Amino acid sequence: MATVRQGVILVGHGGIPRGCPQDLVTKLKRLEGQRRAAKQPASAEELELDAKIRQWPRNAETDPYQAGLEAVAAQLRANLGDVLFAVAYNEFCAPTLEESVEQLVKQGATHITVATTMFTPGGSHSEVEIPEILEHLRPQYPGVELRYAWPFDLSLVAGTLAEQVRRFS
Repeated sequence: MATVRQGVILVGHGGIPRGCPQDLVTKLKRLEGQRRAAKQPASAEELELDAKIRQWPRNAETDPYQAGLEAVAAQLRANLGDVLFAVAYNEFCAPTLEESVEQLVKQGATHITVATTMFTPGGSHSEVEIPEILEHLRPQYPGVELRYAWPFDLSLVAGTLAEQVRRFS
């Protein structure tokens, strides 16, 4: 019987770091929009721009979003116990979900649960992109169970938000 090794990936949106030229981001989003409209794969130019922005130098000052997600990830990791753990970003920041899945598989994960910080329905990242990426990855890792912990129970999200409001009331 194979050993089950749990992995968890926390996926955040990703932010544009201060100092990254806006024209790079504008060009990337234009190319992305054209690709989606034409239902074509990403061009070499789009992939190059995406990688350049994702690899842009960052620290807590230039990318407070990344720093915040990493802080949430540290707390989540501590609450989950003995699991393999990684962070991923939908855009603008590395690593990608694909890269994080590959990392955990290389570390021996056989069951990977993906969770996102995007709680509400209606978002293209949480409702469309993450499920599409996982569907694309499943055939590449036939011995790995890839699960997506979504959608969220909105009553639990509301309870968390109510508690936050009470802290400030």
